[in-house]
Amino acid sequence: MSSHTDLSHWIERQADFLPAKPAINYREQVISYSALATRVRAVAVHLHRDLGVARGDRVAFWGMNHPDFICLLFACARLGAMLVPLNWRLASPEIAYILDHAGVETVLVEETFREAAEGLRKARPGCHFLALEFRAEDWLHFAPTDPETAGVLPRGDPEDPLLLVYTSGTTGRPKGALLSQEALLWNAVQSVHMHDLSSRDHVLTVLPMFHVGGLNIQTLPALHAGATVTLHRRFDPGATLSAFASADITLVVLVPATLQALIEHPDWPEAELGSLRLVTTGSSIVPHRLMRAFHERGVPVVQVYGTTETAPIAVYLRAEDAVWKLGAAGKAGLHSEIQLVADDGEIISRPRVAGEILVRGPQVMSGYWHDPEATREALRDGWFHTGDIGHWDAEGYLYIDDRKKDVIISGGENIYPAELELVLNDIPGVAEASVIRQPDPRWGEVAVAVVVRRPDAELDEAAILAAFQGRLARFKHPRRVVFVEQLPRNAMGKVQKFRMDEVLGRQD
Repeated sequence: MSSHTDLSHWIERQADFLPAKPAINYREQVISYSALATRVRAVAVHLHRDLGVARGDRVAFWGMNHPDFICLLFACARLGAMLVPLNWRLASPEIAYILDHAGVETVLVEETFREAAEGLRKARPGCHFLALEFRAEDWLHFAPTDPETAGVLPRGDPEDPLLLVYTSGTTGRPKGALLSQEALLWNAVQSVHMHDLSSRDHVLTVLPMFHVGGLNIQTLPALHAGATVTLHRRFDPGATLSAFASADITLVVLVPATLQALIEHPDWPEAELGSLRLVTTGSSIVPHRLMRAFHERGVPVVQVYGTTETAPIAVYLRAEDAVWKLGAAGKAGLHSEIQLVADDGEIISRPRVAGEILVRGPQVMSGYWHDPEATREALRDGWFHTGDIGHWDAEGYLYIDDRKKDVIISGGENIYPAELELVLNDIPGVAEASVIRQPDPRWGEVAVAVVVRRPDAELDEAAILAAFQGRLARFKHPRRVVFVEQLPRNAMGKVQKFRMDEVLGRQD
């Protein structure tokens, strides 16, 4: 990769090869690769000429999914600047922390969030806040007046950090993972291999692009491949099913919560899945019943494993393995290395022996923004220590057991909550469930099941506990069942176990 080929080069070259090809469909707009390239150049000119954005500067985007998010990413790549995607679901103090920690100097704010942004703007006089109205006619404006201007813009390098993505913050303050332009390229290459992705594909993006799952698993790789992306502002199960039926959608990424929302939608039994050839899922342990529901309709569901720090594609299944390896995360990606390591540092190669998952590859982050201590802890000898626990099977496929920090140690025995959650999610009448630890004077820690009933279910604690008989070793069984109306989740559908103490407190 030569030093002048920043990521905006993808769009320029696709516009040369496929100028009229639809790059992005958004509501009633069809944006060709030629129009997208023009827009990227115009945004880069505006950022540099009018706002003074230069190499290394941080530019934040505060809004739902929109084509201008993608334009801004490629414009930052052209300039060697960094994009800081903001989770619009966060409260103002949380966004304020990210803006200050990242040293953001320019914030593009969707009009919807203008009121929330106003208070933050007043407290940061040195930071530019620009309100974006996202009118359709905006695509006809906002272009450089001088056609030669774009030619003299600075160009970023592959080594330049491009995405500064703050982790979901399941514990404590979020950390900002730095992903370089080159990391996103190699992540895209792995996506191509995982999905057999080509210019003939049509990707539906419904997950929020402020997370790497929504942005990097299929959306950016699709543009690298010359495919078409249909972009939804946010996930809506009815709109998603309609898109499957009415458009030639071939690929989609869905997390367990969105899989369940589709399957429980009234239109699901008669839904036409059209050209859909593959569903990708991940983000957390995926109940098998959710994947089987698509398998029964002739659409394979494959898992991908990774984290914000790995861009995220590190391990994946391919379509041919979807059914016979149901529940497996897959094998190391084409350009990834995976190790399982015991607590004493021994590398584990034997099947069914659990260890911490380590990832090495060109898509791994360069470090955490302004946090050398956390960087040293996470990146050792080029290996990213995920904090996740997994095991190999006899054929060399990786299975995710749990987060290392979530392991429950009861009477000296390790209990992985995900193993119990698979049992819980198979119980008729359980809508969703999670397992957390609770201190115990005898055993040190015990497992507690937190369960959401289906509306028509008449489950009680005895029925839940009975389901574990003969399924798992006795020491693994939950010692208590707590029924709640919903589980606390973040924007990507991950259960926030650090908030479960609140749940238990309310039940005591």
